[in-house]
Amino acid sequence: MRAITIRTPGGPDSLRLEDVPAPQAGPGQVLVDVVAAGVNRADVLQRQGHYPPPPGASELPGLEVSGRIAALGEGVGGWAVGDEVCALLDGGGYAEQVAVPVGQLLPVPDGVDLADAAALPEVACTVWSNLVSEAGLTEGETVLVHGGSSGIGTMATQVARALGARVAVTAGSRAKLEACRDLGAEILVNYREEDFVEQVREATDGRGADVVLDVVGAKYLDRNVQVLATGGRLVVIGLQGGATGELNLGRLLTRRGRVVATSLRARPPEEKAAVVAAVREHLWPLVADGQVRPVVHARYPLAEAAAAHTALEESAHIGKIVLDVS
Repeated sequence: MRAITIRTPGGPDSLRLEDVPAPQAGPGQVLVDVVAAGVNRADVLQRQGHYPPPPGASELPGLEVSGRIAALGEGVGGWAVGDEVCALLDGGGYAEQVAVPVGQLLPVPDGVDLADAAALPEVACTVWSNLVSEAGLTEGETVLVHGGSSGIGTMATQVARALGARVAVTAGSRAKLEACRDLGAEILVNYREEDFVEQVREATDGRGADVVLDVVGAKYLDRNVQVLATGGRLVVIGLQGGATGELNLGRLLTRRGRVVATSLRARPPEEKAAVVAAVREHLWPLVADGQVRPVVHARYPLAEAAAAHTALEESAHIGKIVLDVS
């Protein structure tokens, strides 16, 4: 099969389209003919040599796909060859076929195009597991989403609104903020020109954010604690602004706040399966009735994966970037 490989860590030109051995569906797995693959910042980190796949995972990049089931491994039930699916992966998505643990497989939601469905699994599982399972976001609360126009951000905004929460976002341009408004964000902060602590506190009559979903890390750590409401929860899911920061425990204590740091890719299969099951039960109905939708900024052929990575790193996109594979 054709797949994108990473010969040596480096820039986008280290991505090569090559012929590689096709995978087989092992026990408890399904083989998927890939139609499209989502492009994520984790793929960029892997390409750069900073985020190796977990033990036993494919060395090929790609953490989510959509496509059709080509074969069922031993012991797999409830699915049939030809079913249209999307999947959360440990790796291997930038390819014409991928073997997927059955617990990480999802049906394509009603009303969603098969290719667009590739933009759903990673962000859906990340957002649901962090906003709901970890942070316990509930109706009437305020959530601050950093990087509101990203794939994670556009999904988090829609999910939070569907849950009845008020959404604040940060983004770096007026166009990105307007796109966030269209998805339901009410408090819009241009991080290049405004202080999100001041803006969120002013918009909430001094209360602050009940939940902060952060992809920045160290650079925002102190200010994220400052913006927390009493009983607030800070969930760190990315380190784009560094991995080491100073935490003011006194300030956190007075707010009776919590700081949680999570990742998804390295979790054991049973934990990923539990996340996927929760997404299917609770989030997929919101997608099917139109409250939540995939936001796809651009598509690139598989052979142009390097251009897709360049576009992602330039950060001009709103939503997800997808590779067309079929």
